Amino acid sequence: MNIKVWSFTLLSVVIVSLLSLVGIFFLSLNIQRLRRILLFLVSFAVGGLFGDAFIHLLPESFAKLGPTLNTSLFIILGILVFFIVEKFIRWRHCHIPTSEHHPHPVVTMNLIGDGVHNFIDGMVIAASYAVDIGLGLTTTLAVVLHEIPQEIGDFGVLVNGGLSPRKALTFNFLSGLTAVLGAVIALIVGPLIKNFSIVLLPFTAGGFIYIAGSDLIPELQHCEEMKDTVIQFFAIVLGIGIMALLLLVG
Repeated sequence: MNIKVWSFTLLSVVIVSLLSLVGIFFLSLNIQRLRRILLFLVSFAVGGLFGDAFIHLLPESFAKLGPTLNTSLFIILGILVFFIVEKFIRWRHCHIPTSEHHPHPVVTMNLIGDGVHNFIDGMVIAASYAVDIGLGLTTTLAVVLHEIPQEIGDFGVLVNGGLSPRKALTFNFLSGLTAVLGAVIALIVGPLIKNFSIVLLPFTAGGFIYIAGSDLIPELQHCEEMKDTVIQFFAIVLGIGIMALLLLVG
């Protein structure tokens, strides 16, 4: 057992799980102000996810597995798995509060889908740390950037679905804890299966590309004001820039 990998992984997934409580801090904001904040955070997350996928995960994948067909297939597999999760469990990475034009799934399906998503997050964080501590840190950061707007949106879904704020926080936190379970399973199973952690790198890259391209960017397209578009663009560039900077300092 690598104590350093276990320590970094568990600390990271606990932090990710605690992000499920962030929604309470935005409860008092009016819908328009919250929407503007979320659109900036979503834009920032797009840059972080794309940055981690293309700057960190994919180069590391090709370095470890080589520029082979298998590497590309694992990237595609990541995209397909996240598509299946979204399609058949009816989970949607939604970051914008519910409205007549932006409906959400029911509370139960949201919790189930979010639990599956957090479980996968835990596995990919653990796998990244198992390959390299620096890679684990960048992957954790990408997950955190994505989780903040997602958890704010999830909290709004649960409250609007009929739960009290206290119950919404409790159930959202329990759903977030599946990240810890996913990480522990990955750390236990990883050493028993050859190249388990390495194979999860291109899989994770595919998943991040899918989330950013399929779930997040379409939400940004609803905003047509030039000022907001400029802010979103620079937020995306900022997210990518931070990932590039982490590569330089690393």
